[in-house]
Amino acid sequence: MESHSSNSEAIPIHVLHRVPSGNGPYVRAKYAQIVEKDPEAAIIWFWEAINARDRIDSAIKDMAMVMKQMNRTEEAIQVIKSFRTLCPKNSQESLDNVLMDLYKKCGKVDEQIAMLKRKLKRIFIGETFNGKPTKVARSHGKKFQVSVKQETSRLLGNLGWAYMQKANYIAAEVVYRKAQMIDPDASKALNLCQCLIKQGRREEASSILDDVVQGRFPGFDDDKSRKRAEQLASELKETDPILQCLDFEDDFIEALQQWVNPVRSKRLPIFEEIAC
Repeated sequence: MESHSSNSEAIPIHVLHRVPSGNGPYVRAKYAQIVEKDPEAAIIWFWEAINARDRIDSAIKDMAMVMKQMNRTEEAIQVIKSFRTLCPKNSQESLDNVLMDLYKKCGKVDEQIAMLKRKLKRIFIGETFNGKPTKVARSHGKKFQVSVKQETSRLLGNLGWAYMQKANYIAAEVVYRKAQMIDPDASKALNLCQCLIKQGRREEASSILDDVVQGRFPGFDDDKSRKRAEQLASELKETDPILQCLDFEDDFIEALQQWVNPVRSKRLPIFEEIAC
């Protein structure tokens, strides 16, 4: 790759544009994607990288995201499913995260639910974070620590939202209540409130909404949460509750309700807290 001259000082192009250094197919793909802004050329080079096993896990993830931007989401899903077995074990979680993002993009709610259940099962048997209580995550270029407790609550919150998209408010309620037991916040409390409204259980919904408005849950300090609370308060004032479709996934919800008093084994300490 060439260098860029500025004030008589050569700056390597990979430093200037924050792309990997080298001349392999993966580097060329990133150059086409970021510097040349040519997604079609980038995809060709990403395929070359996959075939050459050149940073294959990164090539698969990055190509999938380029395809998503080009509205080729279904194709991106098939790429991950077809080639993820070639990737190391420690990259499978990040591939799952990309796949989840793609499922959301094209509205595959059932697939989201299935994946979230698998992720929760891995936490339950102690496989998440390689058995450690925390992991380092990255968002917007910044690193931060995520605990098993936070990850469990986050996944349950996502699962509850997926059930809500299917109007399965009974299942969503159970999941949100479990999430709030582990790591409560205002956003999940508001979603739980909505689940109860949809079931016609307005007194319970009103009680939870009051707790949110009174600041008893963290996270009620932004305009989005406040507007959501106002919207739910308006719904509670309506006179005739309309019961939505109340579906119930018996096996999973029953297992989740019994997700207390786990057998002491290699499972992580978070499940001792769930029993509280």
